[in-house]
Order: sequence, then C-alpha cells, then structure tokens
Amino acid sequence: MKKKIILGSAVAALAVAAPIALRAQQLPAPVIAVVDLEEIFRTCTQCAVANTGLQQQVTALQARAQTLQTQIQTEGGQLEPLVRALNGAQPDAALATRINAFQAMQQNAEREIGASRERIQRNGNFVRAQIGERVRPAVATVAQQRGATVVMDAGTVVSASPALNITPAVLAIVNQNNAAFNLNAPAPTAQPAAGRPPAAQPQPNRPRPQGR
Repeated sequence: MKKKIILGSAVAALAVAAPIALRAQQLPAPVIAVVDLEEIFRTCTQCAVANTGLQQQVTALQARAQTLQTQIQTEGGQLEPLVRALNGAQPDAALATRINAFQAMQQNAEREIGASRERIQRNGNFVRAQIGERVRPAVATVAQQRGATVVMDAGTVVSASPALNITPAVLAIVNQNNAAFNLNAPAPTAQPAAGRPPAAQPQPNRPRPQGR
C-alpha cells in the first residue's frame, strides 16, 4: 500500500512538472529588422567599384565577340562564291585547306567566347561571395545594437514599416572597409570524369636482379 502511495505521488509530480517544462521552452516574441541586401551589394563604395570592373569585363567580351564575328563573316563571304562555283565538285587542296581553316576559326571563336562567359560568371559569383562575407558581420552588429533577433532580406518581404529598415546603418559599417574586392575568381579545379578512376601514377624503374 505504501508503494502505491509513493508511485501515485511521483506520477502527480510529473504531471505538474510537464506544463512547467513546456512553458520554459516557449520562445520570446521576435524583434524583426529588415535589410535591403541588393541595395548594399549595388551601392556600397567598393561594391560599386567591383560592379564597374565586372561591367568592363562584359564590355570587353562583347567587343571581342564582335571582332571575331566580323572576321568570320568576312572570310565566309569570300569563301561562299568559291564553294558555290564548285557545283558539288571536290575543292582543290588550297581551297580545302582554306575551308578547314574557316571551320576551325568558327569553332575556336565559339570556345573562346563560351570560356570567357563562364569566367565572367565565376567572377561575378566570386565578388558577390566576398561582399556577403563583408555584409554578414555588419548585419549582425547592427542587429545586436538595435536589439533585433530576426533580420529579413527586404527582397523577401512584401511590406514592412520603414522603422524596421536597418540598411543605412549596415551600409555605413560596410563602407568603413576600403579594401577592394578581387574581381578574378580562382580557376576551377579539374574534376575526374564520373566513373573513371584516377590515372595511375608512374612507378619508378626498379633494377632487375642479376642473373635472370
């Protein structure tokens, strides 16, 4: 009988403690702040410098593409009547060489422009990553100063009071760092083809035993 009383008291104690534990786990009401990340990425002092540099890379690529296109059109315009005059016959060695060179010119131009586009895309992503590394601690600092527990990107918010906007304060901190961003991303590392084992390393020559 005594054991039953003890067990009953323990169960009652757990029943009382459970709501208390649940109440202790409740989170406080959030204090929300809003920051316009795109505005900072676009307008911070070194961000604007970096964006100008990236645009110059794009402009240079467009000029190079136009130069290659002009060369291809010029050579193609000269080859077209010569090929048409063959009327289906095989070209002589000189014309065949010129046709092959023209096709190689087209292929090389496509590869060059494609590689340059990929490089500029990597550079843009590289710059944004550097800006993000500079913006994140600035956001954390301002959030702590203002007592914010949640910071939301303005690009994901439908509507917010201007009083919640901490963008100017974050921008001011970011602009304190005058170090320029690196506009040239590291070259991508070559990855082995899927399903293909890495190439075997050459083994040093070992002396053969004598007498065999």
